Amino acid sequence: MDGYAKLIEEYRGGLLENTHYGYICVVDRDSNVLYSAGDINTKVYYRSASKPVQALPTIALELDRKYGLTEAECAVMAGSHTAQDVHVAALEGILHKAGLREEDLIMNPTVPADTESNENRIRAGIPPRRIYHNCSGKHLSLMLLQRHLTGSVKDYHRIDSPAQQTVLAAMASASEVEKEQVTIGIDGCGVPVFAVPIKNIACAFKNLACPEKMPDARLGAAAARFVPMINRNPIMLRGRGFICGNINRDPNLIGKGGAMGVYGIGMKKEGLGISLKIADGTDYLWPFLIAGIFRELGYSRQETYDMLLGLNSGIIKNDNGLVVGEARNVFTLQRA
Repeated sequence: MDGYAKLIEEYRGGLLENTHYGYICVVDRDSNVLYSAGDINTKVYYRSASKPVQALPTIALELDRKYGLTEAECAVMAGSHTAQDVHVAALEGILHKAGLREEDLIMNPTVPADTESNENRIRAGIPPRRIYHNCSGKHLSLMLLQRHLTGSVKDYHRIDSPAQQTVLAAMASASEVEKEQVTIGIDGCGVPVFAVPIKNIACAFKNLACPEKMPDARLGAAAARFVPMINRNPIMLRGRGFICGNINRDPNLIGKGGAMGVYGIGMKKEGLGISLKIADGTDYLWPFLIAGIFRELGYSRQETYDMLLGLNSGIIKNDNGLVVGEARNVFTLQRA
């Protein structure tokens, strides 16, 4: 497959059943490409992996301080939450403190992605709500930004709005590309979604991990303040038992995934940025693939490595719990 690298093979009963292709890029603190697999100049949409960057303008303008938001309320702005109780409490806190209205969120009312939370909602007779949408934290951040810039939250989702233009500039700067080089689409939640080359997603996560390297000093200062909030409140990024929550428990890392198989990670001490995309959109193999990348890079925090393999060790079991196959990391990181 042109441009793709073979990343993972899945075997069942010794027979190759599935092959996953994609891309990997690793950059150093100066944005030099160290390792790669596949064509890292391929443009891909960040999808929700953009959320830690998209929240930076709100933090840079200190709107969190203006409204007295807690760290958990800030962290959910970078999350793809599952509407567990802690998420709903944080979202309601933002609405109340900032005087925002839930009905101004542009997405349709929905139900919690977390099964237990949704069952509790049904038992309580609570109807679907807009804040149950996994992107509502990002939307509230955009509403705060739009109101600060215009006095109104109206049109916060439009690409020509001041809020979206500010976010576009932040995405371009953190990704180390010109605004004109960013491809813009519409995400599942109705707001713009941004595409840049794979290598530039790695640059953005390196800049989150090494904020002194962020091209825009104000965004760098915001990242220096914001990323530790995420590390101290990792559950706000997704919920209990998910990779984004678990990986951000490691205070040396900042990580966020997005739809269609894209993931970004920044390593603070090592000064590295990592981006990957499984081309077929698979996300259940993220932990196994990232563990393989960490092993190749010699990342030594055993607790993080064990967490990743605890989510997906590569062992394939059937519905009866019997081992029926295995996944194998088959990528090779080419040194630049």
